[in-house]
Amino acid sequence: MTDYKNLIDGKMVDNGQWLEVLNPATEQVVGRVPSCGKEELDSAVAAARRAFTQWKKTTAEERQKVVQGIAAAIKENADELYRLLTSEQGKPHAQAQQEIYGAAGLAAAQSTLTLDDVINQDDDTRLSRTRRVPVGVVGGIVPWNFPIMMAIQKIVPALVAGCTIVLKPSPFTPLTTLRVAELIKDVVPAGTVNIITGEDTLGPLITEHPDIDKITFTGSTATGKKIMEGASGDLKRITLELGGNDASIVLPDADVQKVAEQLFWSSFSNAGQVCIAAKRIYIHEDIYDDLSKAIADYAKTVVVGDGSQQGTGVGPIQNKKQYERVLDLIQDAKDNGYKFLTGGDKDPSGTGYYVPITILDNPPEDARIVAEEQFGPVMPLMKFASVDEVIERANNSEYGLAGAVWTKDTDKGVEIAEQLETGTVWINEFMQLSPFAPFGGHKQSGFGAEYGIDGLKEFTYPQVITVKCDAAV
Repeated sequence: MTDYKNLIDGKMVDNGQWLEVLNPATEQVVGRVPSCGKEELDSAVAAARRAFTQWKKTTAEERQKVVQGIAAAIKENADELYRLLTSEQGKPHAQAQQEIYGAAGLAAAQSTLTLDDVINQDDDTRLSRTRRVPVGVVGGIVPWNFPIMMAIQKIVPALVAGCTIVLKPSPFTPLTTLRVAELIKDVVPAGTVNIITGEDTLGPLITEHPDIDKITFTGSTATGKKIMEGASGDLKRITLELGGNDASIVLPDADVQKVAEQLFWSSFSNAGQVCIAAKRIYIHEDIYDDLSKAIADYAKTVVVGDGSQQGTGVGPIQNKKQYERVLDLIQDAKDNGYKFLTGGDKDPSGTGYYVPITILDNPPEDARIVAEEQFGPVMPLMKFASVDEVIERANNSEYGLAGAVWTKDTDKGVEIAEQLETGTVWINEFMQLSPFAPFGGHKQSGFGAEYGIDGLKEFTYPQVITVKCDAAV
């Protein structure tokens, strides 16, 4: 077991108080991290504030070079990092590799973004331009499902925009993030990136800290509402990427054999612990029987187990609290007599937070398993008869993060996509995000955007400078 330290003001430090981190596959301790509170947070924020006075004066090129160094450090140490990630998060090695290399790629891609001045007026009377200026010190709060990708998703645009950041990983998955902190310690100027760990009680301290100017958070809608409330005291800027109950719509012309495997992984990647995973799959009644059988048959070929073992396709739920919540949803489905195509029974071994791949056969629209975000390896399949009907059902949710349409007729797919009340819709694919396209939710799935120029702007204020020509002074 290794002890991992925090990054504050360019130094790796601890306070002598520790949190233990469990491997969800074995429930054994795999590392310890500092348990921080107000004192450590104040130190990190003060370091970020000092660093900001100089960092904001750097050129775009200088900031881009630093971010490229972060990307290189992650990529060069990917083999070590993905194995560590699996040990604390549970996802299979192949999916952990994708996250680590994806984070390095995201950093490299976003390092190319720039916010150019916009000329509003340029004539004989005045010159007016809008420039973007950094918000200041950012507080970043990261979830446990994609800890490295989400950390980079917050660190990189903050730095590129000219901000500094204090980042809090989830107490369930802080190890890989602190190892990355150690790798980039000498890449980033002291104080520009600070990473501190602690219990969930540390989050509200960040949200309410008087010297933090912006909060960027990824997590549940319930927590997002609390953050929004906490940030309101001094009108902090906020970006919230929250929950989703993402609907996939499969039209009758879809090729059953081709889409079955894709639909499976659209729901069960990372054991279903993905905000943009397909959580409700609507299949046209003409192909429902064939496609539901094909998905269930494929599910039976996928191994559920320890993510570090070769051949594992779906790992454990990351933590006990979420594990128990998913089991409760499954039990509710049983209690209501819903039909299961696969799964539904708890793993009898008793070790590790394993939930069998569970697929339900056409539960009602008001079932908890349909109306709530499962965030686990559970997928309801439902029949629909008409396009108008399925659009109404898909939109009947407090969430609006993402969705997908599966059809050979891409024009029809786009027509349906334009009627879905979500921030992102895919046609014949799933979970494809571009570093250059904005990502954000509608309704209770979020506030603001990440990725692309829109995401970068979230870390800035617009400032308009106007010069009057031939003014008498």
